[in-house]
Amino acid sequence: MPATTLKLPELSLVLLVGTSGAGKSTFARRLFQATEIVSSDQCRALVADDENDQAATPDAFALLHYLVGVRLKRGLLTVIDATNVQPEARKTLVQLARDYHVLPAAIILDVPDRIAEDRNRNRAERQHMGRHVVPQQRQQLRRSLKTLKAEGFRHIYHLHGPEEIDAVQAIVRDPLHNNRKAETGPFDIIGDVHGCYAELVQLLSNLGYRIETEPTQDVRDLGLRVTAPAGRRAVFLGDLVDRGPASPQVLRLVMSMVRGGQALCVPGNHDIKLLRYLNGKQVNEQHGFAATVAQLAPESDTFKNQVRQFLDGLVSHYVLDGGKLVVAHAGLREDMQGRGSGAVRAFALFGETTGEIDEFGLPVRYNWASEYRGRAMVVYGHTPVPEAEWLNNTIDIDTGCVFGGRLTALRYPERELVSVPAATVYCEPARPLDYLRRLAAATTQQPDETTPLTAQQQHDELLDIRDVTGKQIVKTRLLPSVTIREENATAALEVMSRFALNPKWLLYLPPTMSPSETSALPDLLEHPAEAFDYFRRQGLERVVCEEKHMGSRVVVVLAQDEAAARRRFGVVGEGAGKVYTRTGRNFFNDPHLEAAFLTRLQAALTTAGFWERFQTDWLCLDAELLPWSAKAQELIKNQYAAVAAAATAALPEAAAVLTQAASRGLDGVEALLARTTARLSAAQHYAEAYRRYCWPVESLDDLRLAPFHLLATEGRTYFDKDHAWHMETLRALSQADEGLLRATPYRVVHLQDIADVEAATQWWLDLTARGGEGMVVKPYEFIPGGRKNLVQPALKCRGREYLRIIYGPDYLLPGNLERLRERNVKAKRNLALREFALGVEGLERFVAGAPLREVHQCVFGVLALESEAIDPRL
Repeated sequence: MPATTLKLPELSLVLLVGTSGAGKSTFARRLFQATEIVSSDQCRALVADDENDQAATPDAFALLHYLVGVRLKRGLLTVIDATNVQPEARKTLVQLARDYHVLPAAIILDVPDRIAEDRNRNRAERQHMGRHVVPQQRQQLRRSLKTLKAEGFRHIYHLHGPEEIDAVQAIVRDPLHNNRKAETGPFDIIGDVHGCYAELVQLLSNLGYRIETEPTQDVRDLGLRVTAPAGRRAVFLGDLVDRGPASPQVLRLVMSMVRGGQALCVPGNHDIKLLRYLNGKQVNEQHGFAATVAQLAPESDTFKNQVRQFLDGLVSHYVLDGGKLVVAHAGLREDMQGRGSGAVRAFALFGETTGEIDEFGLPVRYNWASEYRGRAMVVYGHTPVPEAEWLNNTIDIDTGCVFGGRLTALRYPERELVSVPAATVYCEPARPLDYLRRLAAATTQQPDETTPLTAQQQHDELLDIRDVTGKQIVKTRLLPSVTIREENATAALEVMSRFALNPKWLLYLPPTMSPSETSALPDLLEHPAEAFDYFRRQGLERVVCEEKHMGSRVVVVLAQDEAAARRRFGVVGEGAGKVYTRTGRNFFNDPHLEAAFLTRLQAALTTAGFWERFQTDWLCLDAELLPWSAKAQELIKNQYAAVAAAATAALPEAAAVLTQAASRGLDGVEALLARTTARLSAAQHYAEAYRRYCWPVESLDDLRLAPFHLLATEGRTYFDKDHAWHMETLRALSQADEGLLRATPYRVVHLQDIADVEAATQWWLDLTARGGEGMVVKPYEFIPGGRKNLVQPALKCRGREYLRIIYGPDYLLPGNLERLRERNVKAKRNLALREFALGVEGLERFVAGAPLREVHQCVFGVLALESEAIDPRL
C-alpha cells in the first residue's frame, strides 16, 4: 500500500498507541467516523464531568471496555483512542477482540518527546501534567514495540514522526476472506466426499455439471475442464480426502473447479490433517489417512505442491448471499459468522465437543444447532447422519457416503436435496450411521415408529416462553417490521396458555377486517361506494366482491390421514386435523363431532381429487363455519336474546300506558310515544336480525363450511393466486359434498366500469334486503404488487339490518346514527395491515420449514395485536 494509505480488516479492533500529545485524537477524527472512536478522555468526562480527572480512570476504562464490547458484539469496527502503551492495558482489549472473534490491529504514532510536550503545554487541560509523564510513556512504548506481535496483533503500523502521520490520507477497509456476501448464487452445496470420486462425478452430473478430460503437456495443469449449469456454482464443505478409494482424483476435480471459478471450498479437519502432513509435520495415520498417503504416493511432486497450496489457501467458512447463507465444515454459531479468529477456525473444522467419549470411543459433540437462533441458513457436514434434516435453519448434509450411505447436495436457494447412493461400503464406521437418530428416539416419545418425528419436531416439543414475552419486533415480507408491545404480548400469552390448542396446529391466525368508510346516505352506516372508492384511490382496476356469511371465522388444518399429520405437524394421537377460531381455540367442544366433521371433509377432498391435483397430503383453509349459533350460542342467549326479550316485553307495556296518556291530551306525550313505538319496532327488527343466523345444531348435517381461501399445501402458499382463483378452486371442492360445503357467491368488479359497479351495488342491496349480512370487497390480486404501501386485504360492507346486531336496536334512531358517523376506521385499518403481514409471514415460515418458535412469533403477534384498544364493533 502507498504510504498515504493504511489497510485494516473491515471488522477489527484498532488501538492507537502513543504518548500523550502524539496526536492520536486528531488522527482518529481525521480518518475514522466519530461513532467508531471510543476515547478514554471522553469516558472520563462521562463518568466524572472532567476528562482529566485521573481519579476516575478505573470507572472510565470500565465504561470504555463495555462500549467496546457492545460494538464488537454488533460487528462494528472500533478505534480505541488512549495511550495504550502499557501491556496490561492492551491485554484486556486484546481479550475483548478474542471474545468477539475480531482481529486486533495497532497503529503506533511515534513522535519525539519534545513535540509531544509542546503540544501538551499548549492545551489548557494538560497544564497539570508532570514533566515525567511523556518520557515514562516513551519508555513503555519502546518496550511495547517488541511485544505487540506476540500479544496477538495481526496488523501493526508504525508511523515515525509528524510527517509520516500527516501523510496518511485514507484507511482502506479490507473485506475479510470469509466475506462473500456479494455472491448470491444459486449454489449447489456438497457434503463430505471422503475420496468417493465416482459418486461425486455422478452427483455433479445429476446437478447439471459437465466434466471433460483435457490432454495437456503442462504438469501444472490439472487436466480437467468443468462446465457449470447456467449461473450456478458448487460449494464443497470439506473433508475431500481419507477413507475413500480416490482422494487424489477428488482433489484434482475440486481444485479444477475452484481454479476455474465453478466452485468454492472450505476446509474439513481431514483436509487440514493432510496439509500438516504435506508441510512435513508428523500426523496420526488413523481414520483413513494412511489410505490417502498411499494414494498420493504415485502422484508428482508438482501435484502434491499444488494440493498443499490449495489447502493452505482455504478459508474457514464463507458468508454468502448478503449474509443469508453460511457454509462451514462443522457448522458455525451466529456470533462467529463473518469473523476471524483461531476459535472460529477451530469451530468450523471440528465443531464443539462436551469433553465426553461415547461408547464407540469417539468424542460427544455438542449440538450447537439445537440452540441456533441466527437468521442465516447454516449448511455443514462433519458428523455423518442417515438423513439430512433441517433444524433451526441449519442442515447437516454429510450423509455418510464413504460409510455406504449417500453423497448429498443442497440446492440453494431452492432448499432441494439431491443425493446419489454409495457404490459400496468403503469404510466401516466406528459409530453406526443411525446412532444419533436412535439416541434421539430413545429420549423422545414416539409411539408410532413408522412415522418418526423429525429433528425439528423433536426440538419443537418444548417452546421457550422468552420467545413470546416482552417487546417484540417481527420482520415480515410485506411490512419492514411489526412491533408487538410487551403488555399486548402478555395478554396473548394468557389466552394461548389457558385456552389454545396444541401449538403445533397453529400455523396461521387470520387478520381482523376493517369496514369501509362511513356512508353519507340516510339510514345507512356502510355502503359499497366507499369500499370501491378506497380501492380506486389505491390504483386498482378490479376487485372481488364476496358474499359475507354470518358464521364463525375458522381456520381448518387437515392432513390426508393421521400418519401425514404426524409427518408434517409432529402431532401424535390427536387425529388428522383441527378446526380453530381466530384466537387459536378449538372450535368444537365435542371431539366426536369434530372427528366426524374432519372425516367428511377428508372424503370430499378425496372425491374432488384435491390431494392429487395439489400433490399434497395436508392443507390449510380460511373459512366460515355456519351457523353463527354453533359457536356463539351463549353469546346470543345472554347478550342478544336477553336484550330483545327485555325490550319486547317492556316496550309494549310502556307504549300502552303512553297511548292512554296521549288520549287524555297530556303535553309532551306524543313525542315520547312516537319514540317508544320506534324503539319497539327497532327491537323487533333486532330480534329478527340475529335469528336469521341461528338454527339448531344437533348433528353434523346441521353444519356448513364456506371456505374462501386456500392458504397452503405442502411446499407452498397461495398468496400469489388471485381471489377469483381461490373462489373457483373452492367452488369445485364444494361440489364434492354440497351438504357440508357451501360455495361462496362472488363477482369480479371493474372499478372504472360504471355499469359493473352499479350491478355490484344492486347485488349488495339484494343480499341485505333478504337479510344477508353484506359483502366483503377484496383486491382482485391477493397481494397487489407494484405499490409503495400495502393495500387493505379486505373491506367489509355490512347491511343496514345486520348492523343492529353490532350497534344495538336503537342505532338508527335520531341522534345515534349521527354519532356513529364520527367513527374513525384509521386505527382498525392499521391493525388489519399489521395482522395480515404477520399472518402471511407466519404461514410462509411454516411452509419453508422454519422452527415452530419462528412461526409462533407471528401467530402470537396477531393475537397480541387483537388486545389493542380499538372499538370491537368496527
